[in-house]
Amino acid sequence: MVTNKAKVLSLTRRLVGYRSYTPASAESTMDFVNGWFEARGLETTRYRGAGLNGELSSLVARVGSGSPKILLHAHADVVPGNEDQFDPREEGDELYGRGVYDMKGALAAMMYAVEDLHVMGCDCTVELLIVPDEEREYGGPTGAEVLIQNGHKGDFLITGEPTDFHIGVQAKGVLDLRVMLQGKSAHGSRPWLGKNAVLLAYEHYKRLLDLPFASERSELFPYPSINMARIIGGDVINRVPDRATYDLDIRYLPEQDPREITRQVRSIGLPAEIEVLFSREPTYVSRRNPFVKALREVASRHFHGNPVSVGRHGASDIVYFQRAGIPGVEFGPIGGGHHGPREYVVSSSLETYRQMLVQFVQILGANGSAVGKSKL
Repeated sequence: MVTNKAKVLSLTRRLVGYRSYTPASAESTMDFVNGWFEARGLETTRYRGAGLNGELSSLVARVGSGSPKILLHAHADVVPGNEDQFDPREEGDELYGRGVYDMKGALAAMMYAVEDLHVMGCDCTVELLIVPDEEREYGGPTGAEVLIQNGHKGDFLITGEPTDFHIGVQAKGVLDLRVMLQGKSAHGSRPWLGKNAVLLAYEHYKRLLDLPFASERSELFPYPSINMARIIGGDVINRVPDRATYDLDIRYLPEQDPREITRQVRSIGLPAEIEVLFSREPTYVSRRNPFVKALREVASRHFHGNPVSVGRHGASDIVYFQRAGIPGVEFGPIGGGHHGPREYVVSSSLETYRQMLVQFVQILGANGSAVGKSKL
């Protein structure tokens, strides 16, 4: 007899085998997921329109028709990985492979949770929203935005981003800056006659780390995240570089203002121009939200410890649903190493995660109208 744990693991392995860091492979993953639901008698809806040329598609599987309406969200794409990461392997209770933790393991568990609710019956409405482009910006509408535009809204959303069974109620905002510094060129044998723009960039970055915003903290975050992501400077080896550019990825606290952060960066006393490349607001839901309370109740049944509310350093698709007035949290299985060479998920946590999702929906089904009316 095949156990539920083995079923979820087998499906996770199948999903990991798709190298879905390319648009074509992400679409192939969607084809597989769509066929999986069709084989089980579950109706799906597919929407094309994500990406720069609208070539990517998002998928929705739906069960139930009552209130409240719960959205489960997963992304089928991954970041690139080593070739051997697409052939997952088990070491004890850990499954290794690209995307097992972020987030194909969670996707597999969500798929089986939706099938469970289909078989058992569901007193509320559940939609599983699967997008192809959470990990990469293509310059056009995102899969999440396409789904929202087509009416896929609800009372509460859970995205299966990795949280080790903690409940991510806040996420940092994103502010990407380009810093362009002007120096003075000179012959490489006489660098004292020039002003090295690469060294100016380094000095600028050091001063930036001492700005007031960089040392601020909040209840759930000890500091903002500041990453010098890229630096370009110099052209030939025998000349002092007169121009240098570095790109900065700042993940700011929910209480911080990106305009004030930009103002502080511009106040550094060096010859620099600052360009805002990208900005995305932080996400937030109250820990008193009744859906959050219900999820914490379910998580505490299975979690060895306190499934506390946490802040998330990275961004997710929740931001698009928040803009549409839909509160959401990040909540996913146990693992580690996402985006790294030894990404893994704790195998047993996937079946536990599946059970948590089903039980969460069952609690809401039993108390749905009361929860829906009292949501914050």
